[in-house]
Amino acid sequence: MATTTAAQKRAQVKAEYDAFIAACPSRKLLDRISNKWVTLILSALGNGGAECAGEPRPMRYSELSRLLAGVSQKMLTQTLRSLERDGLITRTVTPTVPVTVSYELTDLGLSLHHLVSGIKSWAETNMDDVLASRETYDSRVT
Repeated sequence: MATTTAAQKRAQVKAEYDAFIAACPSRKLLDRISNKWVTLILSALGNGGAECAGEPRPMRYSELSRLLAGVSQKMLTQTLRSLERDGLITRTVTPTVPVTVSYELTDLGLSLHHLVSGIKSWAETNMDDVLASRETYDSRVT
């Protein structure tokens, strides 16, 4: 019987991640990253907000709150905490008066940003076609 090292065991478990299996932990991650607020926060941090589209930069909580129309304070706080927990963003507290808190993408978050910003762009570009399809479908069904 051959023995396996800890590194080999980790590699084997990683290779076994399959989101089509009900018990796979990647399902919870997919559920989290498919959330609209996660998508918009990652897009905002990765594009530096509305003013400097294209360059990732740290953003303050208040900047994110203003940029993300419709997000409640509770939802923004919960989403930022979950992104920090997953290692997608970092939270930096600067001891000023008042205290300054900023959020920034990690390398892992930046890699996900590239994917979700593509989905955001696709939705914005194809919204007219989707609305037309919905209208056509609804007129046939009713």
